[in-house]
Amino acid sequence: MTAAAQTPPAGLPGLDPAWSRSVTAVDSQGVRRTWHVLDSAGTAPGDPSRYAGTLLCVHGNPTWSYLWRHLLARFGEPGAPPWRVVAVDHLDMGFSERTGTVRRLAQRIDDLGTVTDSLGLTGPVVTVGHDWGGAISLGWALRHREQLRGVVLTNTAVHQPAGSPAPALIRLAGLPGVLPASTVRTPAFLRTTLALANPRLTDPVRDGYLAPYRTADRRAAIGDFVADIPLGPQHPSWAALEGVARHLGELAEVPALLLWGPRDPVFGAAHLRDLRTRLPHARLHRFEGAGHLLAEDADVAGAVARWVADLDQPTPAPVAAPEPPVAWRPLWTGLAERADDPSVALVELAGGGRRVSWSLLWRRIQEIAAGLTATGVRRGDRVALLVPPGADMTAAVYACLRIGAVIVVADPGLGLAGMNRALRSAAPAHIIAVGRGLAVARLLRWPGRRIGAGAGAAALGALTLARLARLGAANPELPIAPDPDDDAAVLFTSGSTGPAKGVVYTHRRLAAMRDALSALGLDRDPDAAIVAAFAPFALFGPALGVTSAIPEMNVTAPRTLTAAALADAAGAVDASAVFASPAALRNVVATGDALDSRRREALEGVRLLLSAGAPVSAVLLARARALMPKAQPHTPYGMTEVLPVTDITLDEIVDVGPGDGVCVGRPLPGVRVAVAVLDPDGTPAEQPDLTPGRTGEIMVRAAHTKDRYDALWLTERASSRTPGWHRTGDVGYLDPDGRVWVQGRLEHVLVTPAGVLTPVGIEQQVESLPRIARAAAVGVGPRGVARVVVVAETLPPVRRAGLADQELTDAVRAAVGPPVAAVLVVPSLPTDIRHNSKIDRSRLGRWAERVLAGGRLSRS
Repeated sequence: MTAAAQTPPAGLPGLDPAWSRSVTAVDSQGVRRTWHVLDSAGTAPGDPSRYAGTLLCVHGNPTWSYLWRHLLARFGEPGAPPWRVVAVDHLDMGFSERTGTVRRLAQRIDDLGTVTDSLGLTGPVVTVGHDWGGAISLGWALRHREQLRGVVLTNTAVHQPAGSPAPALIRLAGLPGVLPASTVRTPAFLRTTLALANPRLTDPVRDGYLAPYRTADRRAAIGDFVADIPLGPQHPSWAALEGVARHLGELAEVPALLLWGPRDPVFGAAHLRDLRTRLPHARLHRFEGAGHLLAEDADVAGAVARWVADLDQPTPAPVAAPEPPVAWRPLWTGLAERADDPSVALVELAGGGRRVSWSLLWRRIQEIAAGLTATGVRRGDRVALLVPPGADMTAAVYACLRIGAVIVVADPGLGLAGMNRALRSAAPAHIIAVGRGLAVARLLRWPGRRIGAGAGAAALGALTLARLARLGAANPELPIAPDPDDDAAVLFTSGSTGPAKGVVYTHRRLAAMRDALSALGLDRDPDAAIVAAFAPFALFGPALGVTSAIPEMNVTAPRTLTAAALADAAGAVDASAVFASPAALRNVVATGDALDSRRREALEGVRLLLSAGAPVSAVLLARARALMPKAQPHTPYGMTEVLPVTDITLDEIVDVGPGDGVCVGRPLPGVRVAVAVLDPDGTPAEQPDLTPGRTGEIMVRAAHTKDRYDALWLTERASSRTPGWHRTGDVGYLDPDGRVWVQGRLEHVLVTPAGVLTPVGIEQQVESLPRIARAAAVGVGPRGVARVVVVAETLPPVRRAGLADQELTDAVRAAVGPPVAAVLVVPSLPTDIRHNSKIDRSRLGRWAERVLAGGRLSRS
């Protein structure tokens, strides 16, 4: 069937009729054709010099240029980068002409060039492609290098990776007999694709996508597009697609941005890995929870606008972080220096109390390193470690670091879903895991070759650490050591403020973190021995050159650490220091009364107690010191992105007294802390401020700050937009004595008619009441007119959620300065898995808003 180009019907959500225009030109076959185009410049573009360039947006199958309506709208907003947006409907697609011909990949690349020539686009041009439109846009880019300024790709592919089957949806639709029935005669393929949106498309938006394809005649090209996917060399479009894939290396100097929705049954992790291999310089942002229709699921328009704005800016001179106070020493230096030391390096209290000497540990590290090398692990390869703290974990970590492999560490406390997201994001080439981890990796099809650790691993058919050590002993040659600025680790955050983020450290920055941890007090004790009940210290203990004991506990649940287990670990190494998370410390205190005299004596040798990772109350630290009477409790402040930042002792907390927020002490040597002051709208300033008493986003500058976030370009851009500083996402202030006070998270700031309020101070006031165990202050209502709502756990706890009684409500309102709109009580507040203490205020705020609007009193 042939039909003339049309204009979209009026009233499609988000589509400005002024954008619609027709472009008529002679195609590469000499036939006059008409395309429908959405153009932010309208039908009369005017002087092209008013634009910095053009975004050329290319849709895939079975969508049309409606996919890019948010981009057109975004670049039409005041203050947006001055770029024109042109989105083309392919011939036989959308509202372009129905030619009655089958147009293959090469022809569609030609067609796109015909349209841009007709529009007079001379550059600079940034191509933006999705699905099959990605390959078409790249084909155009390779043919128009002189006009090209950059490329943006969203959920697309240029090659079917070896060993990875074609997408099931495509294979199913392409079966004989199924293809015409599912793609042309019925809208099944189209509706199935639209159903991939997350969240679900509204009915009007879905109808907008369906609008050009109401009849079978108008859907013919949907079937043709599916049939034109080359799954083998015999296909007519194979050579064209392979040509695009093969020549992508020519774009090595062209800025590139990959925006990806990982919940995509069409283009998966293998396709993303292939694109990253071909465009290794590309920036990447993965939108967790988003899928194939990324432009519907996530703010693609905002991401492209930020990226294009950066293109228009001169590249700033790099600002180096402060240099470490001493010359760079590899993380494994402390181990190598004790290579001939027969004394104990590590004791595992679980499973019989295995004791490993320094000499044995270093020898095993070298053997595993050589074994990994002999079996193909190379510099830069990512290796996920799903092994509990102990000798195996330590040997694997330092073996990987020594050969330049990049360790990937995700806390099992993230839960299975969180671990799944983390590992798919990091895309390791190898996984080292204990038996259960191997089984889960196989079940969930996590990427990477599997290597077993511990008993039972060999039974699962995996290569084991023991076998690697034997291979390494027989083939002891090691590669040259990695460079200081090579990637060393991807460490995942706790996920307490959203999906866990991968944080990339280089070798230089990891070594600087070791030095910063040493400055907490271990550098003053040459005979120090530690109990490492907090995972980061379990990894860094050997690097610090101190003997470590790993207590018997469930590493996925820190609160399983008992006072008895802690005392046994302390006694095993005559520990002078204890590192424990707040959740672990709470249970130690709760179980302390059961200690016998022998265990109490073991804890009396502890002189340094460190608890970090979440806020720690003075009451908890004091109760812990009662069990360790010679210890000075410290609670360092920091995060996965930079740890430690500040430090404060219990004595200092008592001396300082209460204030608006939590006092976390003064910055450590070599660390600078400032704030980006909040304006009346709660937006942080761009530059650091050292003025005491001004609330703002806490900013940190240190040698041991992260290198970047992994596969999260937008997040990294936001956190490092002030050169040389890391924006923490915490809010707080500096007092006149240089101490840092934390008042909550930036995303939890309340912008009310009374001004900008931070949650922690309000919560502290509420928690001073005798009937309150724990509280959260959240905002309900639009930003600027939000009302303060308090959600609390009570003493004794309530059995079900509801409004607080009048007496408690009056007491809360009397205790809190700002007006409180409502007080809700719940059996328990939602907290993070890792620390069991960071309250999910965002979730509580959504729940409170539903409840106060008349919704059901379901669990918070």
